[in-house]
Amino acid sequence: MEALAQKILVVGGNGFIGSAVCKAALARGMQVTSISSSGRPYRTPQGHTPAWTSKVEWRKADALLPETYADLLPGADAVVHTIGALLEDGSYKAALAKGDFPRLVRAFANGSGEQGNPLACGGAAPKGSYEMLNRDSALRVCEAFVASKPVNYSRNDNPETCKDRPFVYLSAEDISRPIIPSRYIETKHEAEQRITRLLRDHPGYRGVFIRPSVVYHAHQRPLVSPLAALIDLSASLHTKVPKGVPTPSSVLRTLGSMFSTPASSSGVAPMTPPATPSSPSSSTFTSGVSSALNSMANALTIPPIHADHVAEAICIALDPRRTDVKGVVGVKEMRVLIGWHEKA
Repeated sequence: MEALAQKILVVGGNGFIGSAVCKAALARGMQVTSISSSGRPYRTPQGHTPAWTSKVEWRKADALLPETYADLLPGADAVVHTIGALLEDGSYKAALAKGDFPRLVRAFANGSGEQGNPLACGGAAPKGSYEMLNRDSALRVCEAFVASKPVNYSRNDNPETCKDRPFVYLSAEDISRPIIPSRYIETKHEAEQRITRLLRDHPGYRGVFIRPSVVYHAHQRPLVSPLAALIDLSASLHTKVPKGVPTPSSVLRTLGSMFSTPASSSGVAPMTPPATPSSPSSSTFTSGVSSALNSMANALTIPPIHADHVAEAICIALDPRRTDVKGVVGVKEMRVLIGWHEKA
């Protein structure tokens, strides 16, 4: 099979989606290197090491410290950034992998969790880890990537393909509020905006922002499968409702518009007196309510997506011939990329 991007660097390749990307990329003939805080190869929730992991170069590095992986970037045709935090108590990852429902509930209840390595897989993360993992780590990697001098371009038959070096960032759809703190999705989208601004000055680089909804995998995330089935049912039912007939999502959006502020509707911040730390401004409160209601509406209408399908869409985005794949790529766009309707 022809290689789409001959060498890729996956940040967090031993994680849930990162491992799926590594596996899919190898199947397409790519050379894959993964960096993570541990540097250990991927292992299944049962503790097994799949055969494909022997084909990946596993490196220990800190995404926030480019000097720990800068030597890998000149030879990389593309970079995929997959690390991030849904909750600041990182123990939720182990709970999901092992199907430990009580531990998962405790992780949601703890919120910020204990202090720890912000890039450790499965452990607790410090306060502010949303900013570090979801935003700053991606920016540091992207900055180092565009600063690197690419090598071995002469190996390509078509020199025009040498001008494209994709940076793929695993973002997220806004479907988690108010259950998940708003900083989760805010930092994800802040990263998208800052990466976009950074790449404007580097025309040889292409930013791709993959926005999955609920990502499920029956074997690796057994607790998510029932939720994914319910969301898929909701999304399917919403598509069958005739236009003009109220639906739960449309009601939520209508309520959200009632709470929207001038800042959220026009993009211009209203002139309000500064709020005291103990008394948030009413505009901040109403904006939060509006965002939460719209997020809930999205959760009812955007279908879930399998981890392998996310990985397949990412690999297609890495193809230097697919320069049309750029910017935000949501679930609908991912389905089109992988030919989901034909497969279904």
